[in-house]
Amino acid sequence: MKLDHFARDCHDILAADPGPAGRQKVRALLERALGDREFVETSVSDTTPERHILYEDPQLGFCILAHNYAAPKDSPPHDHGPSWAIYGQARGETHMTDYERIAEPADGKPGKAKAQRTYKLVPGVAHLYNERDLHSPRRDGPTQLIRIEGTNMDRVKRERFEKV
Repeated sequence: MKLDHFARDCHDILAADPGPAGRQKVRALLERALGDREFVETSVSDTTPERHILYEDPQLGFCILAHNYAAPKDSPPHDHGPSWAIYGQARGETHMTDYERIAEPADGKPGKAKAQRTYKLVPGVAHLYNERDLHSPRRDGPTQLIRIEGTNMDRVKRERFEKV
């Protein structure tokens, strides 16, 4: 599958249904694309930076990104603000933890989040995080992902959360 075809298919799905059901269809499409060796090899490599926008939809605003983490990396609990995200594992493993919101951020202080479950994203697996879904990825070694954001998160201010 070529990136332009993948992007067009994502656009068509999200134009018809921008809600959670349409996003699940895009998640399934990403899993199929992750099974295509050529798609993965042309989308993300060892020279890809940690965050690289491959495509930004001019009409709907969603972005397809490649992520390359050369070393272990741990992130605090976060959501994607007013957006959603689909993480697709291309190479390596991501240990993802989902959280329950205990307290919202307020007065410049981070919110509080309690871990609920941890699971592995392995090559070929994609997972949808809807608006306000708190999660945190941990990567213990080199890891590569293809991720889709509902909007370009470079333009979105996000609140901070800490584990309790």
